[in-house]
Amino acid sequence: QSLGAFLPRGIAIELDGDANDYVGKGLCGGRLVLRPPRSSPFASESAVIAGNVLAYGATSGEIFARGVVGERCCVRNSGAIVVTEGVGDHGCEYMTGGRAVVLGDIGRNFAAGMSGGIAYLYDPLDIVARRCNLDSVELERLDAEDDEWLRATLERFVAATGSEVAARHLVSWREARTSFVAVVPHGWREASTPPSAADELVGASA
Repeated sequence: QSLGAFLPRGIAIELDGDANDYVGKGLCGGRLVLRPPRSSPFASESAVIAGNVLAYGATSGEIFARGVVGERCCVRNSGAIVVTEGVGDHGCEYMTGGRAVVLGDIGRNFAAGMSGGIAYLYDPLDIVARRCNLDSVELERLDAEDDEWLRATLERFVAATGSEVAARHLVSWREARTSFVAVVPHGWREASTPPSAADELVGASA
C-alpha cells in the first residue's frame, strides 16, 4: 500500500513484482519502476502490476509501470510523467499537469474534469472517443513535439522495464505513431505556450 508515497527527487525505487493501491501518492520528484518478475508466465500488457489511484496528487517525478494498473490512475496529477500498459476506469481524473502514456486499454470516463497536462493513448481500434469524457478535453493527432517527446519517453520506458509492447512500437514507429491520440484539455496548448517576442511587444503597447 502506498509504495513510494511522497518520494522526493534523487530517490528511485525499482520493484520486480506487483504493488497495491496508491503507488506514488504525492510523488514529488522521485522515480518508480514496476515490472513483472522475469519468471512471470503472463504477458505484461494483460496482467495487473499495480492497484488503484496510482500517482494520486503527484507533483513531479516519473512512474514507469510495465503492466495494467487500476482505476483513477493519475487522479489530480499535477506534474509527474506516468507510463503504463493499461488503466482502469476514470484515468487522469481531475489531472492538472504532467503527462500520461497508456499503451493499452483504458476504462470508461477517461479524463473527467481534466484541466491540464496531456495524455497519450494508443488507439488502433478508434475506441478512445467512446471512453473519454469529452466535456473538458479534445482528441488530437500527434504534432512534431508530441512525436519527439513520446518516442524518447518510450525508449526510456523500454530501458527501465523491458516492455515488449513499447519495444514493438519503436521498431515500427512510423506506423505506430499514427495510432496514438493526444488527450488535451481545451485551451491547454495555448495556455502552456510561452508568448512570442511579438506578442510581448503588443501586450506592452496596449
